[in-house]
Amino acid sequence: MKKLIVSSVFLTIMSLYSYGQFTLDGELRPRFEYRHGYKNVADSSQNSAAFVEQRTRLNFGYKTEGYIFKLTLQDVHIWGSQPQLVNTYSKTNTDGSLLSIHEAWGEALLNDYWSFKFGRQEIALDDHRIFGNVGWASQARSHDAAILKLKKDKFQLQIGGAYNQDRAALANTVAARGSYKALQYVWLNNKFNENFNASILFLNNGKEQLDSTRFANQPVTAIYYDNYSQTAGTRLVYKKGKFALSGAFYYQTGVHGDRTKIFSDVDGRYNKEIEAMNYSAEIAYKPTKKFSTTLGYEYMSGQSQTDTSFSYRTVNHAFTPFYGTNHKFNGFMDYFYVGNHVGSVGLQDIYLKLKYKHEKFWVGTDVHLFMAAEDVLDGYKISEDINTAINNGTPITDVDMLQAMSASLGTEIDLTFGFNLSKGVAFKGGYSVMIDTETLAYLKGVTDYKGQGRTDQNNGWGWAMIIIKPQFIAAKKK
Repeated sequence: MKKLIVSSVFLTIMSLYSYGQFTLDGELRPRFEYRHGYKNVADSSQNSAAFVEQRTRLNFGYKTEGYIFKLTLQDVHIWGSQPQLVNTYSKTNTDGSLLSIHEAWGEALLNDYWSFKFGRQEIALDDHRIFGNVGWASQARSHDAAILKLKKDKFQLQIGGAYNQDRAALANTVAARGSYKALQYVWLNNKFNENFNASILFLNNGKEQLDSTRFANQPVTAIYYDNYSQTAGTRLVYKKGKFALSGAFYYQTGVHGDRTKIFSDVDGRYNKEIEAMNYSAEIAYKPTKKFSTTLGYEYMSGQSQTDTSFSYRTVNHAFTPFYGTNHKFNGFMDYFYVGNHVGSVGLQDIYLKLKYKHEKFWVGTDVHLFMAAEDVLDGYKISEDINTAINNGTPITDVDMLQAMSASLGTEIDLTFGFNLSKGVAFKGGYSVMIDTETLAYLKGVTDYKGQGRTDQNNGWGWAMIIIKPQFIAAKKK
């Protein structure tokens, strides 16, 4: 029976391949990482971490005159997390591995210009700032969504939407596990000529929240409701000869999605309105075919920790990049907006990138100067002022406690390189350091016994990765 099944699958694949409609390829990508101060300032009490994480993919593709189909099987695991001898009696998977379907979508080709794509799929737009596939992360990101697409000449249009639930239920709709309950977006892109193209994006993002109403001597009644925020913006790119200029601006409004509404609200925290923005500008220059330079600046608005006025603290001023490939921006050590820093004091990033590409290898150096976009409250100074006031008998209310720390958050240096081990086998690696400041350490919650930001440790992160992408069956040329 097994031989019959294998033979049937083989004959099916060969018959599809004979029509040039079937593709089969894969990916094997183990990555070693050394972490001491990665994503957060290192503390003297912690030891370094080191591990190997591997991603394995198998991609099936099929295309006919009327539709396109794709299926991506993916396994992500840490070397050593799975036993060498599998316990066949175990009914649960507790080894930390993740076997999943990363993509499973179909695209109906309606005519020469319009198509409709539906299922589990990656959504990557422009430079991946708001929507990206997060390819660096082993698990990557995909959405259960439906997208109506138009592509005519140099113009593209996408109208997409998603609606998520935790399970199929008989009553109520709950999506507390996912990152959003529902979203809708519209994206337009037009290449006006060979030098200039522009994009416009509108995203309506809904997050489900728990409304807990508490009464004396009565059980808590849970009601879920949705908060919707809107992000709108544009990205412009101009290329001419050895120069390339790009800029982007996004504005967010609506209602903040990460607040829990409580019956007794004393400070207006729930249902916060949003007034936030993100803008960036970048210039790239390539003096030779082998050498390139990039200079840029990005601003992410944040929430000040020293402005205590009611009108300010009842509005959320912190920009959220939502579903972007955030590892690509603001340094490879992921100190900002990679599962962290959202809703904080924002960020200013001045960066310089250099890259040299030879026929057999490439090397790169990125330098980032980070600053807070808003004030970071000096909690250590507050503590000192209170102690001084107590010792001097001065009323604490007379002490000006709301002082800000230095806006500097530190400097990150990323060194990267790559070459081919053999034909079809790529090797990439890098090492990064974060020269932190007291402000960054305090903001990240790493302090000494006095309560000051701790900066006595070296923050380093190194990685090495091997990539093989075999193409088992390629599309047959017509």
